[in-house]
Amino acid sequence: MKSVVKRRQRIIRVRRAQHLQAQAVVAQAEGRLASLETSSDRLRQLRESLNMAPGVASGAALANAAEMAMRLDNARDGLRDAIVGAKAAVDKSAELRLEARIRQESAERLGEQAARALEAYRERRAPGAGRRRTLSDEGKSA
Repeated sequence: MKSVVKRRQRIIRVRRAQHLQAQAVVAQAEGRLASLETSSDRLRQLRESLNMAPGVASGAALANAAEMAMRLDNARDGLRDAIVGAKAAVDKSAELRLEARIRQESAERLGEQAARALEAYRERRAPGAGRRRTLSDEGKSA
């Protein structure tokens, strides 16, 4: 009976560690997503800042600005796929974290159940806990 409780306690520790690890994976995925979104926003801001000032401008300056705008747009388009993948990774890791949490809570309930069963077993086995009545005891009470 005692070995069952110890085994359940080990399982609880393992499940707790698995949940913590899953939380770390979620945090890492969310950080990567935030970084990609920040990069995309920065590229958008750079693209918007390329607007030429009104006035006379050379053809070379216009061509350079247009090429830079095209490159920034291409880089931002390339980040879209990475952002979609990062969002999917965040969703998947959040699901895994939830599953790990459910397993941890289940292990904790089983551990508590085993501890209660051990305590009940010990109470039943305690000296004097289950004294049987003898014929001499019955005669004294009557």
